[in-house]
Parts: sequence; C-alpha cells; structure tokens
Amino acid sequence: MDAEPFFSILEDELQQSLEYYNKKPEDVVFQQDNDPKHKSKKAQKWLQESGLQLMEWLPQSADLNPIEHLWHHLKTRLGDYERPPSGIAELWERAQKEWNDIPASVCQNLVENMPRRIQAVLQTKAGYTKC
Repeated sequence: MDAEPFFSILEDELQQSLEYYNKKPEDVVFQQDNDPKHKSKKAQKWLQESGLQLMEWLPQSADLNPIEHLWHHLKTRLGDYERPPSGIAELWERAQKEWNDIPASVCQNLVENMPRRIQAVLQTKAGYTKC
C-alpha cells in the first residue's frame, strides 16, 4: 500500500468508523507508526485538518504498536492450516475468517499490557524489547 490508498482509508473508513461509534475527532487519539505512507504530505495535511489528536510515535518502535501483535496472531493462525491456500481468493477468505475469529480477550490483553510494553521501551531507551 502506498500513500493514496492510505489517504482513501483515512478519508472514507476512518470517518465512517467515527460516525459508527458516535465519536468526534476530538474524542479520540489516533495512533499510527512512522511508515512512509503515514507520513505523506497528503495524509499529514488531512490529519491536521481533521482535528484528530495524534499519538507521538518513536521511530522503529513496533513494540508499542498493538496491531503488530494482532498481525502476528493472524499469521500464526493462517500458518495452522494443513495445506496452503489454492490462490489469493482462498487466502483472503481464510484471512477474513481468522481476523473475525480473533477473540476479544486477545485485543483486551494487548490493551492491558500496554503499560508493561511502554515501561520496557523506556527502560531500553527506545531500544529492542522482548515484548
């Protein structure tokens, strides 16, 4: 994905999510890492104009990004199948199924463990952690 699809996600999906949850931009803190598409001029301009508060993000600190842990969970689940997918359509179906089947407890655990991960990053002065 590059800057254009990411911008479309911000413009369409993020707005719809806020509306769905009856939230205003000032009600949330938006988290993203330092991926180049997140830092594009177009995305940065949109985010500034949106009224969303952005979480400060250290370069190279995936240890703090809960989505990275969810991706790992998803990849593990996809690796549990006995045979590889027959094509992109089957891979997509499996990915959707496994994503939708992630227990709420997995997400809750990531949220509850955030203080521990932040502490580990602070102790290593933003270096590598085992979290």
